[in-house]
Amino acid sequence: MRFRQIHLDFHTSEKVPQVGADFVPEQFQAMLKLGHVDSITIFSKCHHGWSYHPTTVGRQHPTLKFDLLGAQIKAAHAIDVKVPVYLSAGLDEQNYWRHPEWSRRMIDGSVPWTGNNANAGYHEMCLNTGYLDLLLAEIDEVCRNYDADGIFLDIVSPRTCFCNKCMTDRIAEDNDPRDEKAANEHGRRVYLNYTRKVRATIDASKPGLRVFHNGGHIPRGDRELAHENTHLELESLPTGGWSYDHFPLSAAGARPLGMEFLGMTGKFHESWGEFGGFKHPNALRYEAALCAAHGSRMSIGDQLHPRAKMEEATYALIGAAYAELEAKEPWLVGARGLAEVAVLTVEAAGSASAGVGQMPHGSKADEGVSRVLNEGRIPFDAIDVDANLAQYRLLILPDGIRLGGRLLEVVKAFIKRGGKLFVTGTSGFALDRDEQQFDFGATDGGVTGMDPDYLVPAFAVPPWRSTAFVVYGQGRNLQVTTGTTLVRRDPPYFNRDLLHFCSHRHTPNSFTNGGAAMVAGPAGTWCSFPAFSIYTERGQQVLRDILLHGIRRELGVQLIEASLPASGGRVTVTRQDTKKRDIVHLLFALQSKRGQGIEVIEDIVPLHNVAVTLRRAAKPSGVVLAPQGGEVPFTYADGLVRFTVPTVECHQMVVVAD
Repeated sequence: MRFRQIHLDFHTSEKVPQVGADFVPEQFQAMLKLGHVDSITIFSKCHHGWSYHPTTVGRQHPTLKFDLLGAQIKAAHAIDVKVPVYLSAGLDEQNYWRHPEWSRRMIDGSVPWTGNNANAGYHEMCLNTGYLDLLLAEIDEVCRNYDADGIFLDIVSPRTCFCNKCMTDRIAEDNDPRDEKAANEHGRRVYLNYTRKVRATIDASKPGLRVFHNGGHIPRGDRELAHENTHLELESLPTGGWSYDHFPLSAAGARPLGMEFLGMTGKFHESWGEFGGFKHPNALRYEAALCAAHGSRMSIGDQLHPRAKMEEATYALIGAAYAELEAKEPWLVGARGLAEVAVLTVEAAGSASAGVGQMPHGSKADEGVSRVLNEGRIPFDAIDVDANLAQYRLLILPDGIRLGGRLLEVVKAFIKRGGKLFVTGTSGFALDRDEQQFDFGATDGGVTGMDPDYLVPAFAVPPWRSTAFVVYGQGRNLQVTTGTTLVRRDPPYFNRDLLHFCSHRHTPNSFTNGGAAMVAGPAGTWCSFPAFSIYTERGQQVLRDILLHGIRRELGVQLIEASLPASGGRVTVTRQDTKKRDIVHLLFALQSKRGQGIEVIEDIVPLHNVAVTLRRAAKPSGVVLAPQGGEVPFTYADGLVRFTVPTVECHQMVVVAD
């Protein structure tokens, strides 16, 4: 699997004239070289339903006069660029209008995406209809007629559908066709039938060819769905609504699966389909570095103009990032991420494989724990019930993960082996009652009834002096038995309501001891507030630092520490076993908000004299900067390698050799 990929969108209306008229193989090749590209996903069929090659199955775009797909494959292969082929699977405008009975429907009969036929936009198809047979024939045609290096199928995932075919199928199964649970289960079966028929169709002519089914999100905790793919492509456009916090969490969930994966961003200022939109070159440089640091390949989204001439400005922009990534590849090939902290996300805990019931993705708790750990420069993996927990010393359960069945047994076994927990809110509670199932040296005394509340740490929280800090949320009363109180409550006089309120926002603290809010005991540390969700919503640095104190207290000597700023500073460690070396990745870039919530990176400010401490069993033979070279002086004592990196400009790798 290549490191420097392009996803070349080509969704083109039949109203656009002269499609492909400006395609010149030599210009196509020149732009790929300018962009330092080694793989490019190009189109067989787009969302509009048009094919970009001769076809006996589908419909060639009416203003395309030649085999564009074939010409692109030939040109790319001539310069050793791989070519996966894209087919729109979930959206197909041509067949929606010709076969309305094939479309996916909502419970009220409306259609997803546009709602009804009065609105412009794409329409989604149902894979439980005759449309699947057509799609399989289109895939088969591409595999038999073209030298594709993979198949990329878009807008597909398990989905509920209330079209006539799906509803009559559920009736035949003696299910209420309107029942949401039955619809979800049926949607999953329909999807798995589709993925397995796709695999069989591909293998009939191209056994083992790579395939990826893109649904925009890889559900954490659902290994069955993940392994329907040969690899993972983690769609995460920071400016397109995903934000710069999204990819690190997605990558953390992909690493434990043992699959190759890439991070998919875009060259756009905003998101897909933005002709003439460009992000700053420094943004793509940072995003490429982020992929490298998380053990990922990279794909950058572009959209080809209908006339099929590659945009020089785009590939100069991409080339600025990919030239650096190309130079770093010797230290990326075969590298695996190292982490001692595992996070059982809300999504993974609620997956079907955990036996607890399906949870939606996008949890504020999951986002919050990722932010806290990234800003604390603590590498982590996002694990599921099937993960091997042997490498981890600390397991974090954020906010509301109640445990039962197999998941409970996995966590108990982790503690028995000497692992520690860090839990917040009601995490660790039984499924059917408000009772903590692990020994944190405290029991649950019910909700506090106060919102907001105040926290008083028993430790210093630089740069603030000791005081009562407001926390915007309701926690639980912890009744301490044998545990150590790390943070106590100082409750307000009363909650704000019509009959009693104070000042503009909320009532001040009452200078009373409201009991423990964070306590440490034999199993680990328990914070009684849903603090990770609160951090996502409020962004209070002091709350983050209180959480980090508890996490670091459980970890003791960390795997890696670096004197990087919390805002924009990131650190990871990877291991190349065959090369017998560890690679420390130091990153720094500041994101800023522009427009309506768009996150951008513009200026890269270098950092100087970054101190690093790496825990290691043996003294290294050397510490070297990569890719530029240059020995870095180091010391080794008590299992710790210490060195100082002279400059970090966006991304600096440091090789610590056995």
